[in-house]
Amino acid sequence: MVYLDNAATTKPSAAVCSAVMSGLENFGNPSSLHKAGLNAELSVSRSREIIASALGCTPEEIFFTSGATESNNTAIFGAYKAQGKRRKRVVTTTVEHPAVARPVDELEKLGCEVVRISPDENGKFSARDIFSAVNGDTFLVSCMLVNNETGAVLPVEKAFSMIKKKYPEVITHCDCVQGFMKLPVKTKKLCADMLSVSGHKIYAPKGIGALYVRKGLHIPPFMLGGGQEKGFRSGTESVPLICGFGAAVEELMYNISENLEKMRELEKYLFEKCAENGEISVNYAEDKSPYVNSISVKDLKSEVLLHFLEERGVYVSSGSACSKGKKSGVLQEFRIPAQNLDTTIRVSFSVLSSKEDVDRLIEGIEEAQKKLARLKP
Repeated sequence: MVYLDNAATTKPSAAVCSAVMSGLENFGNPSSLHKAGLNAELSVSRSREIIASALGCTPEEIFFTSGATESNNTAIFGAYKAQGKRRKRVVTTTVEHPAVARPVDELEKLGCEVVRISPDENGKFSARDIFSAVNGDTFLVSCMLVNNETGAVLPVEKAFSMIKKKYPEVITHCDCVQGFMKLPVKTKKLCADMLSVSGHKIYAPKGIGALYVRKGLHIPPFMLGGGQEKGFRSGTESVPLICGFGAAVEELMYNISENLEKMRELEKYLFEKCAENGEISVNYAEDKSPYVNSISVKDLKSEVLLHFLEERGVYVSSGSACSKGKKSGVLQEFRIPAQNLDTTIRVSFSVLSSKEDVDRLIEGIEEAQKKLARLKP
């Protein structure tokens, strides 16, 4: 199997699987006062420390969640509860993941004014445009770091820095799912008050994520109950998943630059192979993460091509896994040519990806070009 759908989810590493098993064996409830509970709590604390170290923050600023969707919802609705009664404006972008876009839509229904920033005519975002949308009535700015469909890196650091200098009370939130452990990410450097991350995008299990909340920022609890996670996110912590998350971060945190260079070489090789073919175009080539790549095969419907490749053991996607094959409005926002919208596939790498994988992909596409019916112009 050639797996090139790592932006959707990744294969858990051996170290992660071992850590999960250890967490299962260490079955005590972290809230219990006896030794079994204490051992479980120590495992949770160890993972929290690892993730905090990777993000350059303190363990007290990391709260475990069920994943990035919960982290994003907690951040957005929490910001609304904290400040949305006094100020009404929210600034975001038109290319956010649904886990941000849908909660923001809900805020709009609740009476908030939502300003959605689009890329320019070249498909690029401007930090100045994001900053200019903020005013004295703004309580939240939520902006992803890396787009999950094109790999575009948004100017979060510059935009948030400008915002904080003029409007220090505005809450800044970053959906960092496709950037965490792939690009150098530090909470303070990003000027983020809150930051969402996910485990299953970095070789950890599904069902675990975290939310960074800057110390001193008061966000009301989103989950009420037994008072776990310092009362911020009640519910018994999933020790096995948290152990797996910590192990994944520990494996990656010291090799981010090395892995990034490898991905850039792989991206370059993919783009070269696309150019050699002549009928495969790259939708977004600059100012992007090499882990996520959007390409289009002339006159071949993406869903048909996806299943053709699958039959040959090559796994890609036709866009965000959450879209389930629906046409993407995000690609239109990035000014992808109209003729490419129905012919786009997403090729997303992991640290296990290789040039041989790219070769298999291109071979599969070229076979499809010979065998499949073409779309009519």
